[in-house]
Amino acid sequence: MVHIEIIADSPKDFLEQLQDAIGGEMTERWSEFVLKMNNENGIGYIRYIPFDWGVHLLDFEIKFHKEIHLNVKSHDEFNPIRFIYPSLGSLKHKFGLHNNVKEVGQFQSLIYTNKDGGFNDIIFPKDEQLAINIIQIIRKQFLKKRTTNVSTLNEKLYEVFVDTDHDNRFASYGTLNLKMADLIKGIHKIKAKGMLRILKIESRVYEILSMHIQQHNKILAGDKLPEGINKSDLKIVRKIGNSILTNVAKSYSLEQLSFKSGLTQAKLQEGFKFLYNRTVTEYIRHVRLESARDMLKNTDLNISQIVYSIGFSSRSYFSKIFKEKYGITPNQFKKKLKKVA
Repeated sequence: MVHIEIIADSPKDFLEQLQDAIGGEMTERWSEFVLKMNNENGIGYIRYIPFDWGVHLLDFEIKFHKEIHLNVKSHDEFNPIRFIYPSLGSLKHKFGLHNNVKEVGQFQSLIYTNKDGGFNDIIFPKDEQLAINIIQIIRKQFLKKRTTNVSTLNEKLYEVFVDTDHDNRFASYGTLNLKMADLIKGIHKIKAKGMLRILKIESRVYEILSMHIQQHNKILAGDKLPEGINKSDLKIVRKIGNSILTNVAKSYSLEQLSFKSGLTQAKLQEGFKFLYNRTVTEYIRHVRLESARDMLKNTDLNISQIVYSIGFSSRSYFSKIFKEKYGITPNQFKKKLKKVA
């Protein structure tokens, strides 16, 4: 085990103290700081990006060769609310004065903050590939943002956000949330450079933050998984959803997907409704139409070619459901794109 005490007065200082303890090389470009390492302590990277109004992103894509135990002291200048989500791997958390260690598993979430001077223990496991997204909110700065209206939050989170003197500690351990993993995956797919890249990442960060808050609201409301469905079932449903997303043209049927997944048709439908707010058929149609819209924007294929490349056999049916979804026919959409160009 490597035990590291962090007493940081800024998120960059946090990363620098981590570098001092476990090594690695720090680079910076367009205010995106990346600590890369490949040594006896681990292999991978930790990325830090500061945004306006006290919002910061820490992204761990790393495998530690030793158990890493961070003992993080809450500083009066830097005691953020942290929103944590492992889309791969797990971590453990406890407040320094407690013996109660909580595990945050894959696809689960944690929101926490501490009193000034208090310690938080974050424990990263040994030899486990990690993909952990951490959003940090510095409250005094965040509340100055004109569009921030924390009065709309539930009572518990409202009290946490307005506690700018850091008088109270707070922790909320979330249940399974697979939708957040897809948003985070989107961050890693951003190919833009410079300011455009940072702006795109920032917009995703606010989407993820919004999902954390929605998740917390559901926990307070006592929302549970659909009856008869467990976490393993939902992971299978997500795998099927991703498979459909990457191969939209393939012919799918509920019966075939049920056989392939090992889930009953009823479980499959419930799982898709829970994760995507759509039935299986609605989800397939949705991803095909989104794919068609992207092709209309980004390729020179004609509409008939697009129709067949996304798995439809009828152009008239495609045009009908395209207009129902987007309020415009494919032809009208293509003509508008030409005018803009």
